[in-house]
Formats: sequence, C-alpha cells, structure tokens
Amino acid sequence: MAAAEEDEVLPPRLPQLFETSQQLLDEVEVATEPTGSRRIQDKVSKGLELLKTAAEMLSQLDLFSPNEDLEEIASTDLKYLMLPALQGALTLKQVNSSKRLDHLQWAREHFLNYLTQCQRYHVAEFELPKTKNNSAENNSAGTSMAYPNLIAMASQRQAKIERYKQKKEVEQRLSALKSAVESDEADDERVREYYLLHLRRWIGICLEEIESIDQEITILRGKDSFKEASTLHSSREDRPPMKPFILTRNAAQAKVFGAGYPSLASMTVNDWYDQHRKFGALPDQGIAKQTSEVKRTGQQQEDEEQKEGEDEKRTLQQAREWDDWKDTHPRGYGNRQNMG
Repeated sequence: MAAAEEDEVLPPRLPQLFETSQQLLDEVEVATEPTGSRRIQDKVSKGLELLKTAAEMLSQLDLFSPNEDLEEIASTDLKYLMLPALQGALTLKQVNSSKRLDHLQWAREHFLNYLTQCQRYHVAEFELPKTKNNSAENNSAGTSMAYPNLIAMASQRQAKIERYKQKKEVEQRLSALKSAVESDEADDERVREYYLLHLRRWIGICLEEIESIDQEITILRGKDSFKEASTLHSSREDRPPMKPFILTRNAAQAKVFGAGYPSLASMTVNDWYDQHRKFGALPDQGIAKQTSEVKRTGQQQEDEEQKEGEDEKRTLQQAREWDDWKDTHPRGYGNRQNMG
C-alpha cells in the first residue's frame, strides 16, 4: 500500500514527458475542430508545460555534450534532440492576436536551436537560415552584384524540391519501421535509424516553418508601421492652423527693414469668407443681392418699356390699316357730283 502511494507521488520521468507531449502535438495536428477552440488550446498549453519540464530535466541530466559525436549518443536518447522542434511546433499553435508576433519569434528561436544542434552533430547536410547579423552582411555584400537575388531564388527553389523528395522518402521509411520500434521488436540498429529519420524529417519541417515565420513577421511589422503612420497623420490634421509669420535674422533687422511689404495677413481666406458670410456680403450663387429700391426702380423701368412697346404696336397697326384702306379707296372715290 505504501509503495503504491510512493509511485503516485513520484514525478513523471523524462520518457513519459516526451511521449505525452509528442502525443498531444499529434492530436492537435490531426484535430478537425478549430485551433482556437478551448479544447485544442488546453492541449497546446499542457504540451508546452511538459516540454518545458522535460527540457529542464534534460539539462540537469546532461545527456548531450558539444564535445561528443552523434555516434556516441545512445540510440534511445536520440529522440530527445527533437525537444526544441516540438516546442516550436506547439508555440505556433497558440492563438492570441495581441501576442502573435511574440509567439512567432519564440517559435523561430526554438526551430533555430534545433537546427543548430543538428548541424553541430552532422545529422544532415543543410544551411542554417539567415539571422539578423549574417543577413545584413549578405545584403551589404550583394548590392554591388546585378543578379544575386535571382541566383538565391533559384537555389531556394531547388532546395525546396530536394527537401520535398527527401520528405517523401523519409516518411515511407518511417512508416515501415514504426510498428517494429513501437512494439519493441526492432534491434538497436533499426531503432537508431528510426530516430535519425525523425531528426531529418524535423529538419525539413523547421526550415519550412522558419521561412513562413519570416514572411509573417514582415507582414505584421509592416501592418504596425502603417497604423503608426496613420495615427501620426490624424494627429497632424487635428492641429490648429498656424498664424502667418516672417523669417528675419534678428529682431533689429525686422524693426529696421520690416517685412518687405505693407503688412502681414491678419486673417486666412477661410476666416474672411466666414466673416463676409456672417454679414451677408457674399454673392448668392453668382447673382448680387438687390435692395428693395433697386428692385422697385427696375420694375418701373420694365413697366415703362412694356407700355412704350404697346404704343408702338398700336401706332404701327393704325398705319397699316390706313394703308390698306387707301389701297381699296382711291383718291376722289366718294366725290362724283362735279364730274363732267
């Protein structure tokens, strides 16, 4: 009874921590529900806690030394080299928009630690991703060349093709060895090959994830700089208009020579417009405002002109009627008594 209680009190061992965290990562990756769901995020948090405890335990046990070669590491201990890669993968699964940039940087650091460790032990042939220091050196050295970017793009494309081919080969070989290793039926050589294949598989995954992380970090930083620029622009628009001023070398020169013209502007164009609009001194849609007297005089003139026009028409009509009458009544038409 006492032995059972002591077993329950004992903390989990390193193999249990590693296997549980790896199982949680597999469940998160194959889950059909959204990554931001409460159930998935609980698994992510639990997996990160287990991996953190496993990393602390690994450093205390001092299983790996930079002075030893890959052949000197025990076959059953090779899997613990994958701890930083698992930490990076679970860190990317965290969902928090306000801390997304921090999560990306932490995941990149974990992936880069894993790749550095694998390169130190010569697990596979690959190039480490560029850091801030060596990327700045490469950019300064490549400015004098005309086609460094095209060459780099071509090499990256070829590297992606090779990684894809290697990934397919590694996955096929892992599927063939998995059942034998998990059932403890494989010998030491096959167990070692199994974990080395896992290490090489995670090398390809880390390289791809770091490339995606760098692109997302660039987008997020550009978005933040755009927000800062828009905020600064809006604050500038809220400032009151500046008063007119002159530039002089000193006060004495301004007193002697003045501004060079009669006076400074006392108001802006908008102030002048508002002032005249307030007193009704502005034109109304291009037609000047008329007083009542001017309107009355104009009405009288229009009436007189209309009356004169009617008189002229009446006179003209009478003249036409008289001409028509003379045409039909010749001279002497009504006086026939004195005719011989």
